[in-house]
Amino acid sequence: MSIDLSQFIPSFLEESFEGLELMESSLLNLEAGDNETIHSIFRAAHSIKGGAGTFGFYKVTEFTHLVETLLDEMRDGRREIVQSDVEILLGAVDCIRLLIESARDEKECDDEKIIQTSKLLSQTLHNENTTERSEESIDQNLNSDTSDEAPRHHWNIEFLPEHQLVQTGNDPLLLFNALAELGELSVQANVDNLPPLTDMCAEELYLQWQLTLVSSCSEQEIEEVFEWVEDECQLNISELDTLNKENNNQTPVTIASENQVADSTQFYLQNTTPETPKEIKNSSSKNSSTEKTAAKKVEVSSIRVGVDKVDSLINLVGELVITQSMLSELGNDFNLDKVERLNAGLEQLLQNTKELQESVMRIRMLPISFAFNRFPRLIHDLSKKTGKSIELIIKGEQTELDKTVMEQIGDPLVHLVRNAADHGIETAEVRLANGKPEQGTITLDAYHQGGNIVIEINDDGGGIDRQAVLNKAKEKGIVDANATLTDAQVFDLLFEPGFSTAKEVSDISGRGVGMDVVKRNIQSLGGRIQVESQQGKGSTFRVHLPLTLAILDGQLVRVGREVYIIPLISIVESLQVQNELINRVSGDMVLYRLRDDNVPVLPVYQLFNLPANNTELSNALLVVVEADGQKVGLMVDDLLAQQQVVIKSLKDNYQQVEGISGATILGDGSVAMILDIPGMINIALQKAQYEQKQLEQEVM
Repeated sequence: MSIDLSQFIPSFLEESFEGLELMESSLLNLEAGDNETIHSIFRAAHSIKGGAGTFGFYKVTEFTHLVETLLDEMRDGRREIVQSDVEILLGAVDCIRLLIESARDEKECDDEKIIQTSKLLSQTLHNENTTERSEESIDQNLNSDTSDEAPRHHWNIEFLPEHQLVQTGNDPLLLFNALAELGELSVQANVDNLPPLTDMCAEELYLQWQLTLVSSCSEQEIEEVFEWVEDECQLNISELDTLNKENNNQTPVTIASENQVADSTQFYLQNTTPETPKEIKNSSSKNSSTEKTAAKKVEVSSIRVGVDKVDSLINLVGELVITQSMLSELGNDFNLDKVERLNAGLEQLLQNTKELQESVMRIRMLPISFAFNRFPRLIHDLSKKTGKSIELIIKGEQTELDKTVMEQIGDPLVHLVRNAADHGIETAEVRLANGKPEQGTITLDAYHQGGNIVIEINDDGGGIDRQAVLNKAKEKGIVDANATLTDAQVFDLLFEPGFSTAKEVSDISGRGVGMDVVKRNIQSLGGRIQVESQQGKGSTFRVHLPLTLAILDGQLVRVGREVYIIPLISIVESLQVQNELINRVSGDMVLYRLRDDNVPVLPVYQLFNLPANNTELSNALLVVVEADGQKVGLMVDDLLAQQQVVIKSLKDNYQQVEGISGATILGDGSVAMILDIPGMINIALQKAQYEQKQLEQEVM
């Protein structure tokens, strides 16, 4: 009976990507003599390499071995930490990520960057900055030579694995191969605990091993080899005295090659692992099969949840059980004398349900640092590419956001940060000439505001040339030549498709595309983006997002017999219409004077062709909503309650309807539509343009 290793691959992938993030952030902050950081980077690379070998991702293993060798020389003091090597290692982190993703997705990875980085790693390992190493060790010879100057120890290692070790996907052969990389290894299997053949279980491990390692490595390095199985074995490591070792009565040990290590465990491995070592080495088809299985299994995403959140859920479930028992008891023998107890029980049930909902939602909430962690590396690379000195400041990284929102906001944030570095921050010469510090600053900040999260991308660069944006918009015919626009309206033109004021096109930004996509992606999440800028001082892009896509804070409104939900984030104010502020401009188009704004009025009953209780604007309620800097007044019959609603996709269950973003089920079981405010505003603008054209044709 074989063990299905594919069930463990999602955990390996998640831990590997976390390890790569740790390697990247640590390398960016690495300084000469920082041994603790080098050790943490080495451990992350070692874990990735070991796990990749376990699951048959051998391209990952081979490449990571080069990285591990270079890191090993750094942590042992045989190689100085220099910036050129750090840059190579940063590139290697990117390559490992590419290789893991290709293995996960069952794709070949022939990226030129991997080939070039492999050559750089090999050349670096051969240069004169390090203690002399044999070429075979760089080419991943398992019996690597050690320096003649380094003291060599004889380590005695007693490895006593638990019976279920292999059931968690661990392979003793891979552990022994990793040990052999540290020096000269001999292996002796202890078969004393083997049960009779009839009593053997193919999924259990009965062998124990006595290992002898001759190496200049430390005890900690040996422990790191076994760190994946430290909770599933008993490990005893001791240093043998060389002279006593020559005179004792132990059986002389033999230095094992890789094949000999394989042979010593072959009896066990052939009966317990899905593939024997020889099959793994010689069968590319099985390797491909393993990676295929991986690709099928890793589509399910996962979230790591703190124990405190799980404990809270368990406690709430206990409270629900108690409340349910009380209500069941009342139902068995109910009479009017128990109405008060029934109401109390229902109130308790409501409270428990609300707390349970909040606790479940908190499980999906992750610190936004998961999204922000990519930007130190991005700014590091952009600084080198542009020749600008840029400092990145991150604030509010513990602000929590729904996992789904975070995954989808990543790309828009990258685009905004790249624009800040390319267009916002000036060159050192320009900054010094303008009396600014040579180093520019980009600040990423996140904070809660009401029931939403706000993400700010701020730079202290040259700011946005308002007049240049307006002139370009007029030149392209986006706005009328005589139009007078506010700052917010001018800056909003940056998000028009194909709009750009960049004088030169670069591979970083300024291609005239992208900002419209940024805005569209943010809107698809139910969010909005605002721009503030002061020429010569910098710009701020402010993104407003809902905390989660699953639940919405909404205002219930009634139009005729139908109930609609307006997202609270979009509502500016609600008011009773005053006749003297109504202005009919042409046809059916009506504007309402709201302080300094003329707000187009959109009767909801007309839009959805509903029979309304009131069709006269003078007696109506107006809900003023805003999106993308535009306001519109929605004419409704009545304002109902405000409440949280669970969003159901209309597109998935029916079809996309303009002006409707989704649906929900109310407490009485009826279905209510959730209004898409940007879509409603778009309808109002289209109607206004149509009315204007009709009027112009009548005049002609």
